[in-house]
Amino acid sequence: MGKRNMDALSEEEKRLFPLKTVTSVVSLFESILKRTTEPDLALLSIIVGCIENTLTCNQQILSGAKSTVITTTVDETSEKLLAIPPVRKEDDFPEIEWPIVEALYVKFRAVIKSSVDVTQYGCSEFATRELVKKVSDVIWNTLTRSYYKDRAHLQSLYSYLTGNKLDCFGVALAVVAGCQVLGFNDVHLALSEDHAWVIFGLDGKETAEVTWHGKGNEDKRGQPVDAGIQARSWLYVSGNPVICSRFTEVASLVSSINPSITATTDSLEVASMQQALLWVLYDTGHLTRYPMALGNLADLEELSPTPGRCHCGQLFSQAIEVARRCYGNSHVYPYTYQGGYFYRNRMYKEALESWANAADAIRSYNYSREDEEIYKEFLEIANELIPFVMKVEGSGHSARSILKDSECFAHLLRFYDGICQWEEGSCTPVLHIGWAKPLVNTISKFDSQVRRHVVISCSEVAEEDTPATKPPAKEQEKEERLVDSHVGGKTADQKAWLGSTVLAALTDLCGRTVLSPAFFLGPDTKTGSYTQAIHSLNISGTAASTDSPVKIVNKPKLYLRSHKMAGLKDLLLSEKLNTHAISLQLTAQSQVQLGGRKLRGEEAKDAKQEGRDANLSRPKRTRKE
Repeated sequence: MGKRNMDALSEEEKRLFPLKTVTSVVSLFESILKRTTEPDLALLSIIVGCIENTLTCNQQILSGAKSTVITTTVDETSEKLLAIPPVRKEDDFPEIEWPIVEALYVKFRAVIKSSVDVTQYGCSEFATRELVKKVSDVIWNTLTRSYYKDRAHLQSLYSYLTGNKLDCFGVALAVVAGCQVLGFNDVHLALSEDHAWVIFGLDGKETAEVTWHGKGNEDKRGQPVDAGIQARSWLYVSGNPVICSRFTEVASLVSSINPSITATTDSLEVASMQQALLWVLYDTGHLTRYPMALGNLADLEELSPTPGRCHCGQLFSQAIEVARRCYGNSHVYPYTYQGGYFYRNRMYKEALESWANAADAIRSYNYSREDEEIYKEFLEIANELIPFVMKVEGSGHSARSILKDSECFAHLLRFYDGICQWEEGSCTPVLHIGWAKPLVNTISKFDSQVRRHVVISCSEVAEEDTPATKPPAKEQEKEERLVDSHVGGKTADQKAWLGSTVLAALTDLCGRTVLSPAFFLGPDTKTGSYTQAIHSLNISGTAASTDSPVKIVNKPKLYLRSHKMAGLKDLLLSEKLNTHAISLQLTAQSQVQLGGRKLRGEEAKDAKQEGRDANLSRPKRTRKE
């Protein structure tokens, strides 16, 4: 068990104080990150927390007569304000003195060391569950008796040491910093997209809850997180959290910085500091496995691009690539970050695709009440952002870009298919009439020709529930055989010409999936006039297709996996929409919910071997007479 040196900063680093510019803070972090020893989480959290709280919570700075405000457009319906303190350069802070930082740092070490007797837990090199729970108890018992889930600026040790207040992430960070003070360097943060816990022990195989999420969950502290992973809750990202090193923990405390002064006003200095520190961590390779931090950096770059740096769009794409490569596509926010960026820049087709990809990521989970944050995210997309896109695209000349694009309709269906599958197997329903009305209104914006241009297939389970529906892939093979039978004996060029040009044009004009060449050419067509007839149809079909609102492109193919959307297939492709039937189907309770939780993977195999239905988590109760 290693011992920490009380002299947390070198003399050269102390000479950077008082900190009063972004440059001085960046220089301090660069010096600390270049060390061979691990950075001190408590010290760095106190420093950035002190700067953040000074600039966002000190009303005297913001209320000066010479204060100016910069207005920056954030989306189509709101604006965000960047407040600049009076008579200061863009990167100046009120001075942060070393004695103040040192006093808070010494106080934190004293609280931890005076409350935890390490000798009671043996002299092992690795922390035990009992020790982690004890440190968690120390932090927990010194907080004010209130929950601060949605309060800003409570994630740093500065908030803890000056006001005894911490949010969910702040408690977890304080526990890890406390264990570091005690010399246990095997305790690290594990971060999902809305929760944090710790790993410890040899090779970090042990997990423990150390913080709360929502009200009344403090009794989970000290317990492993296996139950949350097995329940397939998004809160635990299927056991694919960001496992932090000490440097990634520094990245997490920088990423958690909140520049907000009010709901509509940000501190420009805090945002600049966060952006500069994230680039330092990016350059040193500590964001390579951290999608959330990459997304935060991309958001900051969108508002204020750094000269010589990559475009924010590349950072959004990089966050998605990391989520797919390192975490099995278990993270949702990288897609919603990118979708928000496309939405703000009026790239609506790309936004729809990003939101559909987000729904693909969420479909593997079971919804629970603890997933309220991501639920609100999807609800906003479905009920506010997508309807706004349809409103904008449904007016003027721009109506041809989205509403006449069958790929956009496919993205929309894929988005709702993911939400419906998220609901399947969950104890709590997701969709209600508030979801159905915007969906029906949005679908009705698409013309029937556009809707029927999407080739939809369903999963085997869904097809069993809707026997009237046949796989479009099989229909397509049958159609191809039918075409070949009518043009048999002709040259390959004639077949390709007829199939690719004439049928494509006439199919889009008539909105049908099967058209017989013999129907147009007639049974008595002579060989000499065959080519002429094809040429005539080709010219007329091409001319007619010029006026068609649907472009002749490869038909987008969509595979529906949820029961609800598979049941809606025929309704969605019909010429006249039955909006009432669509609403009923969408808000109906999922079939898999009726018998309880749907079983997946190994549970389903065990149930099958025992002769139980894999869609039921428990046997039905016998009815009492």
